[in-house]
Amino acid sequence: MHQFSQVDVFSSDPFLGNPVAVVHDAQGVSDEEMARFARWTNLSETTYLLPPTDPAADYRLRIWTPDRELPFAGHPTLGSAHAWLEAGGVARQDGELVQECAAGLVRIRRGERLAFAAPPLLRSGPVDAGDRERIATALRITDADIVDLAWVDNGPGWVACLLESAEAVLACRPDFGAFGDLEVGIVGPYDDPSSAGADIEVRAFVPSMGIGEDPVTGSLNAGIAQWLAGDRLPASYVASQGTVIGRRGRVHLERGGDTVWVGGDVLTTITGQVGL
Repeated sequence: MHQFSQVDVFSSDPFLGNPVAVVHDAQGVSDEEMARFARWTNLSETTYLLPPTDPAADYRLRIWTPDRELPFAGHPTLGSAHAWLEAGGVARQDGELVQECAAGLVRIRRGERLAFAAPPLLRSGPVDAGDRERIATALRITDADIVDLAWVDNGPGWVACLLESAEAVLACRPDFGAFGDLEVGIVGPYDDPSSAGADIEVRAFVPSMGIGEDPVTGSLNAGIAQWLAGDRLPASYVASQGTVIGRRGRVHLERGGDTVWVGGDVLTTITGQVGL
């Protein structure tokens, strides 16, 4: 039996963020067993905590969707760090954890809330005309509705689409069957951030991962901040996500130099044991 936690990430209120299933002390769990349990939980991600193989890391993490393993994902990083600490994990450094995953080493800052340092983008820059047309079709918008478009892939494969406003983001009704293998995030600014409680609205569409719309997405928000923070967005801002599907996610972004920190509130909602 393995200790098990289900953790709600990016919300200060339980059951309004994005849950991640965390299996502790997962030594000896096979790839087949990891994949099977991830399919069964049917959450956007299920993670497995393991001893590190890199001496600079505090723990190692494997991250699975219902469909495949990912090299990196944001809300599982924060949720798993929270679960590791709650289970008695002691970091090598005060105020910071280091997570080892397939994408490399990820720093996690401990402060008012946990925040991870966004990993380098694996792919950035312009989107070709063919993918642009596919994205517009899948989002059921016109090319003129796209303010800008860029690859912001830090592992899952994100391409981000900037729309004119948060209202345009909320109004989008995508055709999930038209995305193919594309994982698309859309973002738009609020006219009155103080009234909205956030500076921007974000949505993430990932039908290729066996999910329609992801509730709240750390990796996508990290990539968006690496693309837009300090330019079209403030260097420090709050993103709202999950509104259309009944969540109230809040992602806190902060850019300092070349580093983007992605933070959020984290709550454990379920604990127990699981036999794999």
